[in-house]
Amino acid sequence: MTGSGSAAAAGTIEIGGDLVVNRLGFGAMRITGEGVWGDPPDLDRALAALRQVIELGVNFIDTADSYGPDVSERLIAEALYPYPDDLVIATKGGLVRPGPSRWETDGRPEHLRQQCEGSLQRLRLDQIPLYQLHRPDSRVPLAESVGALAQLKDEGKIRHIGVSNVTEDQLREAQQITPIVSVQNRYNAADRKSESMVDTCEIEQIAFLPWAPIQQAEGNPAVAEAAKRHDASQRQIVLAWLLARSPQILPIPGSGSAEHVATNVAAASIRLDDDEVAAITRGR
Repeated sequence: MTGSGSAAAAGTIEIGGDLVVNRLGFGAMRITGEGVWGDPPDLDRALAALRQVIELGVNFIDTADSYGPDVSERLIAEALYPYPDDLVIATKGGLVRPGPSRWETDGRPEHLRQQCEGSLQRLRLDQIPLYQLHRPDSRVPLAESVGALAQLKDEGKIRHIGVSNVTEDQLREAQQITPIVSVQNRYNAADRKSESMVDTCEIEQIAFLPWAPIQQAEGNPAVAEAAKRHDASQRQIVLAWLLARSPQILPIPGSGSAEHVATNVAAASIRLDDDEVAAITRGR
């Protein structure tokens, strides 16, 4: 299965009680340069990838001010503005970039405010539908970082708040301050450290956005077997497994090319049976 299909085949998910999107999104980190730094080597290719996302029914795009930095957000607006009415753009703040492939935390309230306002300008939005704390900063109390986002929400600059790279204790602390509608942690068929977080999100109807959803796709015999059975790639199978794992999972695979976008979106049409899901979950 290498065709395109439509993200609508994955069904829908509700975020925050009022945003409904198709349950296969797009992560916009890879439309930047090497090391997630600077402009992409081929601008037209990156813009074509973004336009393909919309053409194939994807209406949830995840980005961050640190992708580039600033590049991913700017290209989203360049390619897609004025936006389709149903498009939900989620972005993140809380990381700074001293150089290619380097990431440092900055969860100070003044930094988050500055970055949120910058994101609004780059994305050409009056309000960011979903703004996420990219990672807790060990030097700043989590309550201060989340409190800054709550203040921005009160001002109408943010519609909903999410958190990323958090423990369950940190999620609970954030929830004491403001409603949290999404969690974005690393999670895939090979890395299951956030397994209990997925269960928590399902119980509480919180959207779970797995980052690195298709990394380490190879190496699981059950994935290889399912790929042969469905005439699909192993990467498509692990995306289908995520969709089957929980109705609250919203995968956000990234890509820098229109062709790869189409391959990822085709995974929305793959239906794994219970035995296949269980075998991939067991890893054998």
